[in-house]
Order: sequence, then structure tokens, then C-alpha cells
Amino acid sequence: MSLVRVHNFSVSLDGFGTGEGQQLDAPFGHAGSRLMEWAFETRTFREMGLPGESEGSSGVDEAFARGWAPGIGVEIMGRNKFGPHRGPWEDEEWKGWWGDNPVFHTPVVVLTHHPRPVLEMEGGTTFHFVDADPGSALEQARALAGDLDVRIGGGVSTIRQFLEADLIDSMHIVVVPIVLGRGERLWEGLEGLEDRFEIETTPSPRGVLHMVFTRRAR
Repeated sequence: MSLVRVHNFSVSLDGFGTGEGQQLDAPFGHAGSRLMEWAFETRTFREMGLPGESEGSSGVDEAFARGWAPGIGVEIMGRNKFGPHRGPWEDEEWKGWWGDNPVFHTPVVVLTHHPRPVLEMEGGTTFHFVDADPGSALEQARALAGDLDVRIGGGVSTIRQFLEADLIDSMHIVVVPIVLGRGERLWEGLEGLEDRFEIETTPSPRGVLHMVFTRRAR
């Protein structure tokens, strides 16, 4: 069976995966870009079209960053990774943060209590808006992915719900040396999570810590 994976998900030292106050010009709320600055100069993220000062590094951070795409057939994300809107869609003009050619190039299942029609974008990205629990969403995602793996892309509550349902096989978490103080914590209510996974850590010269969680045999 295909694997369920998390890649390149950053948390602060105090466990927050996003700051408080998300809005159109602040996808991570008051955290700004600080949670993802480690990735911006990697070759993988530069190839996504993000601004930077070089063609992209090929060091430790790049070695982890580039693992997000190979073998992935679909992504599952929460409503607020797709956009800052809450409640019923006031209109359907919003097509995500990523422009006309999003970085995914696969089907994407967007979890929302307010479904809308399938949204086809350039480059092979197709957004499917569904109201489903983690198990049902995963079943739908696997049908779209074929034999390839499923990536849980975030945000915080989406990853936490899939962990609570014990549906994640591998997970790459990046601990960033900042303290946010407020926002949404990834580990809330997940006491004893470490018993389910083998955990390996790799420090980066940029000061972040890459943590790889690999599901123990069931």
C-alpha cells in the first residue's frame, strides 16, 4: 500500500507550526517568513520560483528539501493552507497562494466544510474540495494517486488530525530556532507520539534541526 508522508514542515522551538493572525499578505500570521527561511535558499525551493540570493544550495537543507516530490501522487491539505478564507466561499475567484501554475503538479485534496467544484490549474495540479474525516480523505486521495504515495501538506491541524488517527508513515519536521509564543501548536494532545516512530535528527549549519519520524512496524 502507498505511504502517507509529511515533508519540510517547520515548527518553532515552542512547537508552533504557524503564527497567529493569518491573512492574505501573511500566510503564517505573525510568524512571517521565519519558519521557512531555512528552505528559501535551497535549490529545490529556488526551482519553485521563490526569490533568493543564489541559484540554491546543495547542502544538508537541500538534501531534505528535495525529498518532498519524488514518489508523490497526491497531496492532502487543509482549507487554510489553500487560502486565508473562513466559512462559506464568498466567491470562487481565489485559486490558492501559488498562481496559475501551482508547485504541486498532482491532484490536491483540500479539506473543507464548504466544498466547491474541482479546480483545474496549469501544470497538472487539480484541487478537489472535500468535506471528510482523515480516513475518508485518505481513501479518496489514494484513488487519485494510483500506486504513488500521499503527502500531507499541512497546515498544523491537518497534520495533527492525521497523527491522531495514526495514519502517517513518515514525517520530516524541521525545528527552527525561534520562539513564536502564540499560534497553533503541532504537538498539542499527542502525548506519547514518540512511541510510534523511530526518530533520527540531523543538525543544519543554518541552525535548524531536521527530524525524521519513521513509523515502527505495526
